[in-house]
Amino acid sequence: MSAQTDGPYGPLIPMPELTPDGLRAAVERIAPSRVPALTQHLFEATTNAQQTQTLAPLRAFVHSWAVFVAIERHPQRAARLRELEAIVDTGEQDPAEAVAEINAIRETAEAEAGL
Repeated sequence: MSAQTDGPYGPLIPMPELTPDGLRAAVERIAPSRVPALTQHLFEATTNAQQTQTLAPLRAFVHSWAVFVAIERHPQRAARLRELEAIVDTGEQDPAEAVAEINAIRETAEAEAGL
């Protein structure tokens, strides 16, 4: 995992290397309940990559889990994302502002992950 210091309110862990092993280690630390989903996604991505003879499924796996880790390593960001997703899911409010903020969170996470 790359070194990173953000002060006392920084991330729980540094951003890991964008490899299956690096992402798995990060998920084990910040969201252990999601390890089975990561493992299943990796299995499916590997199988699809072999069948289609392209790396696209593996790239999608790395992208998806890198964004997940970049979000979840910041507890306040992750909590806010869940609040926004609940607003969209309930359909009780105009979701436009929530969707815009969700997109901003994801874009920030992609930038942190170097995607």
